[in-house]
Amino acid sequence: MDIKILGPGCPKCKTLEKLTREVVEQSGIEATVSKVEDIVAIMNYGVMSTPALVVNEKVVMKGRVPSADELRKLLVN
Repeated sequence: MDIKILGPGCPKCKTLEKLTREVVEQSGIEATVSKVEDIVAIMNYGVMSTPALVVNEKVVMKGRVPSADELRKLLVN
């Protein structure tokens, strides 16, 4: 699984990255987690509000930081 956190580096973006890494580790999900901070690259996903979560090149959440449980459900399904 390829997971990307889209965001310019704001506090919410950093929180989502930290939470995603924790959930992946705790759930035993095999995934690579990367951070995309380039505005042009973020806009190429059609994202106008950050942070955003991209799983296998599909935007699954944007504009907010989900709870750990909500994030776990997004990643497991």
